[in-house]
Amino acid sequence: MSDAPYPDAPALETPPVATPVPRSLTAIQAPVDAEMRAFDRYFRESMQSDTALLNTITRYVLRQKGKRIRPLLVLLSAKVCGGVTDASYRGGALVELMHTATLVHDDVVDEADRRRGMLSINAIWKNKAAVLFGDFLLSRGLLLALEHRDYAMLHALSDAVRRMSEGELLQLKKARQLDIDEATYFRIISDKTASLIAACTTIGALSATDDVGQIETMNALGEHLGLAFQIRDDLFDFGGDDVGKPLGIDLQERKMTLPLIVALERAGPAERRRILRIVKKKTKDQADIRAVAAFVHETGGIAYAEARMQALAGEARAFLMRFPDSEARAAMVGLSHYIVQRKT
Repeated sequence: MSDAPYPDAPALETPPVATPVPRSLTAIQAPVDAEMRAFDRYFRESMQSDTALLNTITRYVLRQKGKRIRPLLVLLSAKVCGGVTDASYRGGALVELMHTATLVHDDVVDEADRRRGMLSINAIWKNKAAVLFGDFLLSRGLLLALEHRDYAMLHALSDAVRRMSEGELLQLKKARQLDIDEATYFRIISDKTASLIAACTTIGALSATDDVGQIETMNALGEHLGLAFQIRDDLFDFGGDDVGKPLGIDLQERKMTLPLIVALERAGPAERRRILRIVKKKTKDQADIRAVAAFVHETGGIAYAEARMQALAGEARAFLMRFPDSEARAAMVGLSHYIVQRKT
């Protein structure tokens, strides 16, 4: 189930949904609202330690509440496949522990001093404490799964972590060489992003059913959602509809994302050389970032990436239609729309 899907097929037409589709994140969460509250308690307990410093850092991390998309996916997937169980809470905690650990370690590697608007762990407690805290979270996740013999869920997540590492390393290599094509781009984002989203939907299914067909369908659904999720993130770098305010974070790191790859393929030799000279710069000013963003917009890179993103979300919804209509299924349909329409 770890093979990456190739999003070359046209978007599948989504059959009509009987249950109304929620659009806001609050409404999307409604079918598992009680379960999400129970999960929050379970997650806090799973991070507890006898070491005072670990508990201090844990309390700080728990204040940095994100959108909690990953545990939401686990619980909704479980509900679509039969119902939320104790294993669903463990699966959600396993995913969130592993994900949080990777974020803490990423901040150390990137020398980042901010996370979700707050000082990062390494900025406050220094790198050594941050790395050890990340290791603690990883061990808690492993022990949680092993203590309850959740081997299938542990395998699904371990495979995702392997793929995440491989995807990041391939992206680092390509950032030096600047020779990435569209097929390689999809391989990278499938491994570094879609693998974890797919692990969430797979783990949710594993916690609720033994039906191999349902589990594999949820895995494929998660892969497609994850690809759409990452393309949405990559589009933010170019400022969306407002070319005057591109972020340029990926450009500063020489990351070649889908809008830029397509734009370069469509450009003439002289224009391609001009843009690549900017991309290769070690430091780029705002004029550089705006110039690349304008080029990507004008050459059709943005429109192409948006179309591929929408097609992937549509294919994910088509996978969902294999399950009976329910509030949880409608919520996942809503989540597929939210992922490609979100502003942050």
